Amino acid sequence: QVQLVESGGGLVQAGGSLRLSCTASGRRYDMGWFRQAPGKEREVVAVINWSGGSPYYADSVKGRFTISRDNAKNTVYLQMNSLKPEDTAVYYCAADRTQSLVPPRVSGRYEYWGQGTQVTVSS
Repeated sequence: QVQLVESGGGLVQAGGSLRLSCTASGRRYDMGWFRQAPGKEREVVAVINWSGGSPYYADSVKGRFTISRDNAKNTVYLQMNSLKPEDTAVYYCAADRTQSLVPPRVSGRYEYWGQGTQVTVSS
Protein backbone atom coordinates (compact mmCIF):
# COMPACT_ATOMS: atom_id res chain seq x y z
CA GLN A 1 0.00 0.00 0.00
CA VAL A 2 1.42 3.35 -1.03
CA GLN A 3 1.24 6.09 1.55
CA LEU A 4 1.32 9.77 0.66
CA VAL A 5 2.00 12.31 3.37
CA GLU A 6 1.28 15.93 2.58
CA SER A 7 2.31 19.10 4.33
CA GLY A 8 2.53 22.82 3.76
CA GLY A 9 -0.98 24.16 3.53
CA GLY A 10 -2.21 27.17 5.45
CA LEU A 11 -3.66 30.65 5.34
CA VAL A 12 -2.02 33.31 3.22
CA GLN A 13 -2.96 36.70 1.85
CA ALA A 14 -3.54 37.23 -1.83
CA GLY A 15 -0.25 37.65 -3.63
CA GLY A 16 1.56 35.45 -1.15
CA SER A 17 3.27 32.10 -1.56
CA LEU A 18 3.06 28.60 -0.13
CA ARG A 19 4.90 25.38 -0.85
CA LEU A 20 3.20 22.02 -0.56
CA SER A 21 5.14 18.80 -0.09
CA CYS A 22 4.11 15.20 -0.61
CA THR A 23 6.32 12.27 0.36
CA ALA A 24 5.52 8.84 -1.03
CA SER A 25 6.43 5.43 0.33
CA GLY A 26 7.80 2.83 -2.03
CA ARG A 27 9.24 3.50 -5.44
CA ARG A 28 8.88 6.48 -7.76
CA TYR A 29 5.48 7.14 -9.32
CA ASP A 30 3.84 9.56 -11.68
CA MET A 31 2.44 12.14 -9.30
CA GLY A 32 0.09 15.04 -9.33
CA TRP A 33 -1.60 17.74 -7.33
CA PHE A 34 -5.33 18.17 -7.48
CA ARG A 35 -7.66 20.52 -5.63
CA GLN A 36 -11.26 20.70 -4.64
CA ALA A 37 -13.07 23.84 -3.59
CA PRO A 38 -16.41 23.74 -1.75
CA GLY A 39 -19.24 22.87 -4.09
CA LYS A 40 -16.89 22.16 -6.97
CA GLU A 41 -15.46 19.06 -8.56
CA ARG A 42 -11.89 17.97 -7.98
CA GLU A 43 -9.63 19.43 -10.63
CA VAL A 44 -6.07 18.89 -11.75
CA VAL A 45 -3.53 21.51 -10.73
CA ALA A 46 -0.22 20.06 -11.91
CA VAL A 47 1.30 16.67 -12.66
CA ILE A 48 4.81 15.36 -13.22
CA ASN A 49 6.15 12.02 -14.33
CA TRP A 50 8.14 9.56 -12.25
CA SER A 51 11.51 10.92 -13.36
CA GLY A 52 10.65 14.59 -13.01
CA GLY A 53 9.76 15.22 -16.63
CA SER A 54 6.72 16.29 -18.62
CA PRO A 55 5.20 18.72 -16.13
CA TYR A 56 1.67 19.84 -16.91
CA TYR A 57 -0.23 22.77 -15.42
CA ALA A 58 -3.84 23.77 -15.47
CA ASP A 59 -4.35 27.03 -17.31
CA SER A 60 -5.55 28.67 -14.12
CA VAL A 61 -2.18 28.19 -12.40
CA LYS A 62 0.25 28.33 -15.30
CA GLY A 63 3.02 30.83 -14.66
CA ARG A 64 2.26 30.98 -10.93
CA PHE A 65 2.71 27.39 -9.72
CA THR A 66 5.67 25.08 -10.19
CA ILE A 67 5.68 21.33 -9.65
CA SER A 68 8.99 19.61 -8.98
CA ARG A 69 10.31 16.50 -7.32
CA ASP A 70 13.30 15.30 -5.35
CA ASN A 71 13.65 11.64 -6.19
CA ALA A 72 16.25 11.05 -3.50
CA LYS A 73 13.54 11.92 -0.99
CA ASN A 74 10.66 10.56 -3.07
CA THR A 75 8.98 13.89 -2.54
CA VAL A 76 6.97 16.10 -4.87
CA TYR A 77 6.57 19.81 -4.30
CA LEU A 78 4.10 22.41 -5.45
CA GLN A 79 5.44 25.93 -5.19
CA MET A 80 2.52 28.34 -5.33
CA ASN A 81 3.24 32.00 -5.95
CA SER A 82 0.97 34.99 -6.57
CA LEU A 83 -1.86 33.20 -4.85
CA LYS A 84 -5.40 34.34 -5.49
CA PRO A 85 -8.57 33.86 -3.44
CA GLU A 86 -9.84 31.51 -6.14
CA ASP A 87 -6.94 29.18 -5.32
CA THR A 88 -8.62 28.43 -2.00
CA ALA A 89 -9.30 24.68 -1.83
CA VAL A 90 -8.23 21.41 -0.30
CA TYR A 91 -5.15 20.28 -2.18
CA TYR A 92 -4.53 16.58 -2.68
CA CYS A 93 -1.39 14.76 -3.71
CA ALA A 94 -1.91 11.67 -5.87
CA ALA A 95 0.25 8.88 -7.23
CA ASP A 96 -0.12 6.52 -10.18
CA ARG A 97 1.89 3.29 -10.28
CA THR A 98 2.36 3.61 -14.04
CA GLN A 99 5.70 5.16 -14.90
CA SER A 100 4.77 7.21 -17.94
CA LEU A 101 6.52 9.53 -20.32
CA VAL A 102 3.47 11.79 -20.08
CA PRO A 103 1.74 11.56 -16.70
CA PRO A 104 -2.05 11.35 -16.60
CA ARG A 105 -4.07 14.51 -16.06
CA VAL A 106 -7.34 13.02 -14.89
CA SER A 107 -7.95 12.14 -11.27
CA GLY A 108 -9.45 8.76 -12.12
CA ARG A 109 -6.07 7.49 -13.28
CA TYR A 110 -4.48 8.01 -9.89
CA GLU A 111 -4.70 5.13 -7.48
CA TYR A 112 -3.30 6.61 -4.31
CA TRP A 113 -4.24 9.81 -2.57
CA GLY A 114 -2.97 11.88 0.30
CA GLN A 115 -5.18 13.12 3.11
CA GLY A 116 -5.47 16.61 1.67
CA THR A 117 -4.21 19.93 2.96
CA GLN A 118 -6.23 23.13 3.18
CA VAL A 119 -5.01 26.21 1.35
CA THR A 120 -6.89 29.40 2.11
CA VAL A 121 -6.09 32.66 0.34
CA SER A 122 -7.62 35.78 1.83
CA SER A 123 -8.34 38.89 -0.21
